[in-house]
Amino acid sequence: MRRKNIVLLLSLIAIQSTAQSFYFGADLSYVNELEDCGAVYYEEGEAKDPYAIFADHNTNLVRLRLWHTPSWYDDINEGHRYSDLADVKKSIRRAREQGMEVLLDFHLSDNWADPGKQVLPKAWEAVADDLPALSDSLYLYIYGTLNELHSEDLLPEMIQIGNETNRGILQTQAQNDAGWKLDWPRNATLFNSAIQAVRDLEVEISQSIQIMIHIAGPADAPWFIDNFVANGVTDFDLIGLSYYWQWHSEASLDGVGDIIQNFRTKYPDYQVMIVEAGYPWTSNFSDQANNILSSSHPNYRPFSPHNQADFLIALTEQVLDNDGSGVVYWEPAWVSTDCSTQWAKGSAYENATFFDFQNNLLTEGGISWMTHEYDQLTDTEEVEGASKFSIQVFPREKRLLVNANTDSDPAQLGIFSVDGKLWYRNKITFGKNELDLGNLPPGIYVVMVWQKNNIWSEKIFFW
Repeated sequence: MRRKNIVLLLSLIAIQSTAQSFYFGADLSYVNELEDCGAVYYEEGEAKDPYAIFADHNTNLVRLRLWHTPSWYDDINEGHRYSDLADVKKSIRRAREQGMEVLLDFHLSDNWADPGKQVLPKAWEAVADDLPALSDSLYLYIYGTLNELHSEDLLPEMIQIGNETNRGILQTQAQNDAGWKLDWPRNATLFNSAIQAVRDLEVEISQSIQIMIHIAGPADAPWFIDNFVANGVTDFDLIGLSYYWQWHSEASLDGVGDIIQNFRTKYPDYQVMIVEAGYPWTSNFSDQANNILSSSHPNYRPFSPHNQADFLIALTEQVLDNDGSGVVYWEPAWVSTDCSTQWAKGSAYENATFFDFQNNLLTEGGISWMTHEYDQLTDTEEVEGASKFSIQVFPREKRLLVNANTDSDPAQLGIFSVDGKLWYRNKITFGKNELDLGNLPPGIYVVMVWQKNNIWSEKIFFW
């Protein structure tokens, strides 16, 4: 690799941020809770850390939900709370240990937020009708949460401002119950306040965070994104979409691809991802809880592990063909336990996980979607390699973690300063590679992974 190429790449990265790899993601928000409820996960009959299971099958992004104050947990099971900040910290640490990046989903509620429910946290009820005060509360919450995570080397690579925000965010219960009505000036003020919190923190800590706007239903998304932009909400990086065949079949698989391509053409500065998708592998039950997903796509029936994988592969091919950036499966580890949800004992999703009813990984089921050989990723070596390496930097701990999901010939890893000087070089082999960077002086660096002069992955970091 020639020095001038490195300097050029560093310049491009400084302007455009880190080059985007394709994300194979899993929402693992329920895992801590389920393990506390006795769930044990198996692969080939052996008990195994579920985070390791997903990392070993090419997952490079973990999505986690965050509720403000989920006090309703106090009344079920043993009163332990989950998806609060303490629980999210535990989950981020687990993802980091396996070399996976993190998408943090701010629900901006004490409970589930979705297209039918967007109720603000109880702590903010007193300022619900005072837009400046509510905006300030939102700003301080986003900034404070991310700053706290940063102080513990747990800052996520990307965040969602709200979850499936089709009806806006931070509504009172009365507003929510009154039916669908979207107040764009109010909505835009709130979103921009949250965005400003992220951007201010980025300046303060000299570290970048990707911001996502999340909409349920690809067919509805163009109207929403057009209105975000028209109302002055423009400083975000990603458009995130939910796509479940059961609820969003007005967009065919091909239609999803067309919508993504239209976004990439109209708004080339925004990446597009499917951040929630799900499809059952069986219509059976392992508990008394009603299953959420029961509708099958005509091309992927009857339900089976193989058809679950094929549906996800077809969806991912549409995303890849149309310049999308990733697909995240929602709750592939939400297996059944003896614990209760707000609605019933057990899981409402055990028929759509990646595990059988004994919690054994279905290796030919949905998880195989992540290791499928996609032509779109193998035609170009640079893109292929980017999906095979995940890089995590921990400045406070003076270490760097690289997870290599390929058993091909060893690659080279180098750390370069902005003037192209090589500070560190070593070989990277299959699995986890942990490097001690205690002697690296303060500055701005790029860590690169390459093989035979082809750059496979790179990440800018501040030391």
